[in-house]
Amino acid sequence: MAATPVLDAVLDPVLENILDQARWAPSGDNTQPWRFEVRGARQVVVHGFDTRSHCVYDLDGHPSQLSLGALLESMALAASAHGLRMDVQRRAGLPDTTPTFELDFVAEAGLQADPLAAFLAQRSVQRRALSTRSLCDAEKAALLASLPAGYSVRWLEGPRLRLACARLMFDNAKLRLTMPEAHAVHRDVIEWHARFSDTRIPDQALGVDAVTARLMHWIMGSWRRVEFFNTWLAGTLAPRLQMDLLPGWRCGAHFALLAEQPPRQLDDYVAAGRAMQRFWLAATALGLQLQPELTPLIFARYVREQRVFSSAPGLPALAQQLAQRTEALLGKNVAGRAVFLGRIGAGPAATARSLRRPLRELLVHGKEA
Repeated sequence: MAATPVLDAVLDPVLENILDQARWAPSGDNTQPWRFEVRGARQVVVHGFDTRSHCVYDLDGHPSQLSLGALLESMALAASAHGLRMDVQRRAGLPDTTPTFELDFVAEAGLQADPLAAFLAQRSVQRRALSTRSLCDAEKAALLASLPAGYSVRWLEGPRLRLACARLMFDNAKLRLTMPEAHAVHRDVIEWHARFSDTRIPDQALGVDAVTARLMHWIMGSWRRVEFFNTWLAGTLAPRLQMDLLPGWRCGAHFALLAEQPPRQLDDYVAAGRAMQRFWLAATALGLQLQPELTPLIFARYVREQRVFSSAPGLPALAQQLAQRTEALLGKNVAGRAVFLGRIGAGPAATARSLRRPLRELLVHGKEA
């Protein structure tokens, strides 16, 4: 989204705090698909966008819409800490590629701060191994209670199901790492030799050891190298073991967030993103770590909708097999209602993570949005 940052705007301190807290909302590959247009001390327009033009994981815009939902929920939570209620309305008549939301923050007597607001900046992705301790009933109850009406949790726990999920993620990673359309995405979203990154994923947060990271950096510099290593030297094996199979096994559980009805429209995915953010923040409040596992849902949806996602021979057939396994794992007639998939467990917080653009870089004038 092309827009010039607003460098000289003077923000109301309360609104500045709301926006500063909300910008920590999660987004795929740290794309941060939003910009803020300040209309007044208590009025903001959120200009959203998606990455369907260049990202194979976002061809229908739904992952970006989940992120926008997480942003809106974050803004509502941050506002509650100031005794403000957030009213939001999506502008009609705009294409789904640029969803735009008008927000008003209204003082409401007696409004209590939502406890989840305290964890907005602390929430992060942990891609490394976690404890295999099962979640206790109290933890599950707190996570379920964090969800809005219309959402539930399908737990995939115990050794057998954890292994099945780990194998699904391991095989799904083969789809991702042998797909030429995904190569440019992976190459561009990683910041190498970094512990933190404002706009990408630092390589130290990927969950691989230093030797594998260095090899990945060199191989991913050229698709020809990727093809050679994949064909002759099992080039995907080390990253799939370290980033998918072992973490998939080493966790307390995998889980799916389910909507009452299969999501179909932009607003459905925005609402799902709000639910996802509440669940993730509740996990953080409990001292649990979480990692999204969205790609099986993304490619299963592509298969159901017969969406062409790659020109490489054999990959559509592999995606079909993985979609069938995802459906078998979640349950018949359930996979279509899944809006988020992840793994969760006790363990230390990530020591390397994606940061966010400074707030001033996210502010735009209306004519520039």
